[in-house]
Amino acid sequence: MDVLGYGVCRLALVPVRLGTEEHAPQVTQLLFGDHYEMLRVDEKRHRIYIRVHMDGTEGWIDASQHHGITHDYFEQINLANFKITTDLTCNILYKKSPLTILLGSIVPISNSELFKMEEQFAFNGESKSLGQKREFEFIKTIAQKYLNAPEVAGGKSPFGIDASGFVQMVMKIAGYSLSRMTLQQINEGTKLQTLGETKPGDIAFFKTPKSGLHTGIILDEDRVIHVDGKVRIDHLNEDGILKLDTKVYTHQLSGLRRFITST
Repeated sequence: MDVLGYGVCRLALVPVRLGTEEHAPQVTQLLFGDHYEMLRVDEKRHRIYIRVHMDGTEGWIDASQHHGITHDYFEQINLANFKITTDLTCNILYKKSPLTILLGSIVPISNSELFKMEEQFAFNGESKSLGQKREFEFIKTIAQKYLNAPEVAGGKSPFGIDASGFVQMVMKIAGYSLSRMTLQQINEGTKLQTLGETKPGDIAFFKTPKSGLHTGIILDEDRVIHVDGKVRIDHLNEDGILKLDTKVYTHQLSGLRRFITST
């Protein structure tokens, strides 16, 4: 499919939907700073079909929420090592107007002076370089910032997130790139054979009658942080996830992968 143009998210959160209908299922979300390719426009020019650059997810956004950029700027974003936010929320000044953005947003601020940015920003929140890979303790700290976030299909924010989006976002903030969907993530990274081989920060995958594949991040002390109704911490063993409040097994362990280079 030919690329019609390019865009970058300049709002805190934009839904990306399966269809052009206003209430079509959400497949993912754009956070501030996520950039994408335009693939087609609907007949009424109310919706734009995009491909998210980070993970290739495709879907429809409202045309009023599209912010177009040039091909050159799109390529600059691909090459620059921008900052990714680590605060639950923080404020930026964009075009002289204040805007609240969410954990895991990308702000076009870089240590490199090679790139002439087309837009002006003022930002003084907590952040790290997007490409800087971090260790387990950092991953644990970021993951816990999402605790009690409600489960929302296609969500990627601390105010609504799904299982695969949670794992993707935590690892992205820590400097590791994962696909959007659990079905893809389970084939990435390095495969581990048994739970005994794992270290804190590894990713566990599960089977569940409710939703098929499921995923979560392994913590220390035989625990896993994952999304089940909300972001929560439960017990993990060879049988799967044992809910700490009900003492009921809810997810059967089916796979283990390692992405981080050190713990």
